[in-house]
Amino acid sequence: MSEPAARLMDRMYRYQRYIYDFTRKPYLLGRDRMLAGLNPPVGGTILEIGCGTGRNLIRAAQIYPQTRLYGFDVAAVMLETASQNIARRGLAGRIRLAKADAVQFDPLSLFGVRQFDRIYISYALSMIPDWQNVLKQALPCLAPGGSLHVVDFGEQGQLPGWFASPLRKWLAMFDVYPRAELVPFARDLAQAHACSFLVQNPLRGYAVLAQLKRM
Repeated sequence: MSEPAARLMDRMYRYQRYIYDFTRKPYLLGRDRMLAGLNPPVGGTILEIGCGTGRNLIRAAQIYPQTRLYGFDVAAVMLETASQNIARRGLAGRIRLAKADAVQFDPLSLFGVRQFDRIYISYALSMIPDWQNVLKQALPCLAPGGSLHVVDFGEQGQLPGWFASPLRKWLAMFDVYPRAELVPFARDLAQAHACSFLVQNPLRGYAVLAQLKRM
């Protein structure tokens, strides 16, 4: 995303951030399932790309108390809310935040960390036009044996038309577009980088959960 796009995100979430977690809970499905499957090593590192309000980082910190967590987002207003939420739960000492673009980021300059044991992206690729480059940027940031986890809207082909069609139109109002090419692109990327690849399509394809793991 460019700087104008970052300003657009700030305007979009200037007020939405206060109700974001409450309003997104009914339809950002599969996030906790993805977090529960991270299984990082004891003392390991976890990075969230597009951390928003910090909801997922807080949950991951609670599930994995012996890990260090990092997150970045392009929206300054979301980072402000995330910082407040994290501090409120006494996790400021374990979770570090930074402002950065998912399409082009350097974790070493952001956090002083070159690679992570786990990286995840939750419902962000469907909002980023250049989503393919986000995955390309993330993969080299994995430590040996590390894994990249993605949860987002699936192809939804098994959902009834009366539900799927209005859902897509409603999402488009917020510039959110399910990526039909996500699974084949991620599979090809995994093959090109000698990674294993796993995919799940829960809730009749409403969501997709993908995992790329370095060997």
